[in-house]
Amino acid sequence: MRRAFPALIAAVLAIACMPARAQPLVADLSQHLVAITAGFTGADIVMFGATDGPGDVVVVVTGPPKPTIVRRKGRLGGIWVNRESMLFADAPTFYGVASSKPIDEILSPQQLDRHQVGVNHIRLLPPNPEARRDDIPEFREALVRARQRDGLFAVEPGKVTFLGERLFRARVVLPAKVATGSYRVQVLLVRDSQVVTVQTTPLLVSKIGFSADVFDFAHHQAAAYGLIAILIAAAAGWTAAAAFRRI
Repeated sequence: MRRAFPALIAAVLAIACMPARAQPLVADLSQHLVAITAGFTGADIVMFGATDGPGDVVVVVTGPPKPTIVRRKGRLGGIWVNRESMLFADAPTFYGVASSKPIDEILSPQQLDRHQVGVNHIRLLPPNPEARRDDIPEFREALVRARQRDGLFAVEPGKVTFLGERLFRARVVLPAKVATGSYRVQVLLVRDSQVVTVQTTPLLVSKIGFSADVFDFAHHQAAAYGLIAILIAAAAGWTAAAAFRRI
């Protein structure tokens, strides 16, 4: 973040000097690549921008979607086992939102649903149209709770702060468990409960270095990776046994 600070200041000054009527909204990130290494503990990114006049700003960060199965446990012969499950085809792996005011004061419920602003308005549906509709809310809530427990879904919206009348900034915090892939950062300019414009900025989270090499090898050469893991485990066991025999 310190290395990106001079570039951030320069970009903010450039935005501030732009003609007021050039476009309603201009926004960007302090960095577009989050590199995950062996010691990765999370990332803190700044979204900054400017508007051409009064209005509220909402920032929505969505991680790459992937199929997610939610299971419900039940008792079977006195033992808790997985009894039922539901598949959500496009569940985001990360979701965060920040706004200049509480989102329900900025947008109507219909607009919140349309733009998927807020955890309760994320579009989560099973791909099977024959799924029991009565069960969807319960499984949906379970998915949201699990993501929030891991820090991947925002429990409370963040804050978009205005610096003067036009400039604004917001923090995007990614936890250590964040998934790799392409993220979508949307900035909405809202006036009179209507979305005036939306700007989308990409954010890439990627593994680099030795951990990336191991990850790629494990996924593209699964058989060889498994064999090597077994050999390493066997060698470690033999070494430990030999050491104990000498004691």
